[in-house]
Amino acid sequence: MDQYTSATIAAEFVLSKTKLRPKVAIVLGSGLGAFGDSPSITDATRISFGDIPNFPKSTAEGHAGKLVIGNVGGVPIAAMQGRVHFYEGYTMEQVVFPLRVLARMGVRAVILTNAAGGISPKLESGCLVVLTDHINMLGHNPMSGPNDPRFGLRFFDMTAAYDPAYRALAMKEGKRIGVKIHEGVYLAVSGPSYETPAEIRAFQVMGADVVGMSTVPETIAARHMGVKVLAISCVTNLAAGLGAPLDHKEVLEVGERVRGHFVALLESLIPQLAADVGAPVKG
Repeated sequence: MDQYTSATIAAEFVLSKTKLRPKVAIVLGSGLGAFGDSPSITDATRISFGDIPNFPKSTAEGHAGKLVIGNVGGVPIAAMQGRVHFYEGYTMEQVVFPLRVLARMGVRAVILTNAAGGISPKLESGCLVVLTDHINMLGHNPMSGPNDPRFGLRFFDMTAAYDPAYRALAMKEGKRIGVKIHEGVYLAVSGPSYETPAEIRAFQVMGADVVGMSTVPETIAARHMGVKVLAISCVTNLAAGLGAPLDHKEVLEVGERVRGHFVALLESLIPQLAADVGAPVKG
């Protein structure tokens, strides 16, 4: 079965469980999944990844592995509590499959979030970084192989992979609600081992501000399908050689610490992104 058909079957299954038809989606990274359980999401339907046909299951700690369909401020949204990663042994096609399902559900804008290591000296643990661009050091591109024109063009532009208007909106809203927020370039590595100090020094020279193990494949897949992207990193630690030895527990702890600001930012952004893509809003 081709991936377009598989994604369509999965999308139809999800939509059969709810009357809501989301146009905006959020992918919640390590330690940030609490938004999916927030009381700000009403009329919620929660579906385990494992129950969705053909959907890959998340195995990483801090990723609950549930798809939440609900309303935020009257806006129907889909929130993924966790994602799958290349380092879990999945193919790139499997890694981006959830984005393809969201697009087949009708989603036209996605907020990708992640926990990341801070490389730039301007960043500190707990701050948020709105991504302006990325550097793909995964060694793979999820669009490699035969192209299915039902998803998008064989060759497509990535000049403004992270929507400039969405970025400006996130920066404005972050400052308005008092969040420590910056802009920067994300560099993706395959993991699961953390980077070495020598690698971080090389990444600094390349122009990276934050480093992580996700987001880039999803961004590429979203843009292939014409889905607009806003991506936000939560800096949960300083990168290798710039601070204390790295520990995934710290990633989860910092994600918990910034939850309030993070939820407030998402709540303020969702209605404005929904208006951009034409999602129904109550009131």
